Amino acid sequence: MRQPHPRSRPGRSPRASRGARAAAKPVAAVLIGALALGGLAACDSTAADTSSSLTEEQAAVLVGADFYDTSLVHSISIDYDETDYQAMLDDYTETGDKSWISATVTIDGTVFEQVGLRLKGNSSLMGIGDDTEPKTDPSTEPSADPDVDAPADASDGSANADDPETLPWLIHLDKYVDDQSYQDRSEFVVRGNTTESSLNEAVALELIGLSGLVTEKSSAVRLSVNGGDEALRLVMESIDDDLWNFDTFGADGITYKADAGGDYSYRDEDPAEYTDVFDQKTGEDDLAPLTSFLDFINNSDDATFAAELGDYLDVDAFAGYLAMQDLTANIDDIDGPGNNSYLRYDSTTSLMTVVAWDANLSFGTMAGAGGPGGGTGTPPEGAPEDMPEGMPEGMPEGFAPDGTVPDWAAGGPGADMAGAPGGGNILATRFLANSDFSALVDAETATLTADLYDSGDAQAVLDRWSALLEEQASDLVSAETLQSEAAAIAEYFTAED
Repeated sequence: MRQPHPRSRPGRSPRASRGARAAAKPVAAVLIGALALGGLAACDSTAADTSSSLTEEQAAVLVGADFYDTSLVHSISIDYDETDYQAMLDDYTETGDKSWISATVTIDGTVFEQVGLRLKGNSSLMGIGDDTEPKTDPSTEPSADPDVDAPADASDGSANADDPETLPWLIHLDKYVDDQSYQDRSEFVVRGNTTESSLNEAVALELIGLSGLVTEKSSAVRLSVNGGDEALRLVMESIDDDLWNFDTFGADGITYKADAGGDYSYRDEDPAEYTDVFDQKTGEDDLAPLTSFLDFINNSDDATFAAELGDYLDVDAFAGYLAMQDLTANIDDIDGPGNNSYLRYDSTTSLMTVVAWDANLSFGTMAGAGGPGGGTGTPPEGAPEDMPEGMPEGMPEGFAPDGTVPDWAAGGPGADMAGAPGGGNILATRFLANSDFSALVDAETATLTADLYDSGDAQAVLDRWSALLEEQASDLVSAETLQSEAAAIAEYFTAED
């Protein structure tokens, strides 16, 4: 798996390090598989009394505050009918479907009724109950509800239905009430935690934004369900949200999501061939820009690829994307286990941009994992005794939720699929194989290393998030855990070969 990106100094070779990580991905994937065996509130919103551990003064500060103000730990409470919840669990455990239920959701004191709520993720839900593994793989099964394929977590860790405040959730304010939104956002993603503090993802997302790339805002949140205990969670914007897309990109364009069970291969011009491979999330139905792009990156010869890629892709942005994935040591990016990426087509420039998504494995972390990124978990029960200490409990998206090792990991059919965990991505592979494009990534890495790491800006971001949690969430995460996880992330800012 990936190691910290080497510092870009004279005589160093960043690309060699990325290559080493790429070569290690299939091994890491097999290890993980083995372990797995063992905007404005709508008119019907109201102010609410809070039953959380917040003081009246703290609760008052949150009312009307920017939800993504990172100087505050925010509050979300979810209330639903237990019968609906159990039916939702039954649907998932029996069929793999993530059905919607209606809930009342209170965000920083503002109440929303008839909110859509569903589980999210795939392997992140493996721990629900004793016999609750889904009978089908939701990453490969077609769904009649396009909302089911909202962003999924990768390796969020074990889930426990008895502790719903720890589950990964998708909150959809306008699922049942048209145009219901909060501060110009209709969707909120409750991320699966790979560390107790979620510092790794919060810091990675902010650094991506500081690099000049598109990113999603996130917020530290006290989350409670049906009046139960609070848990510290990271809540972030959803790329599927039409409001987020409009604010980020404007109206001229289309956003596509790469599905975990797919890849970047060219299949045909027929849109039907891309079912369960790519989902169009915004804009009028039109896969032509996508199929044209996939045709080019798969079927152009090397000379044409080098000469004309800039007619299809924002090359500079992609170089920056690859550099930032390296610098944040995210093993679950475009060429990682979950095929995690979005493509944004700009109808004005006719260019695609790769949009980063899913940073909860950044800085060397996996669910419950130790290692350089700072998880503190132990191997799951039943893991082989000779497995490295601190290996993860969960699996990156794309692994079978029933815990079986997929064909690609066992060397069977599909072992060479580009979309298989560790199998790479045709765009990233060809881009890095070209000396000019690879040099561009090296240059971006050197620049961003200086701008973010050597400058102290990254450390300042980490220190700010750490201080926030220490001051406002000390009842939810211990000082020792916070210090340990922050220190592990900080090592990446000064890492050497």
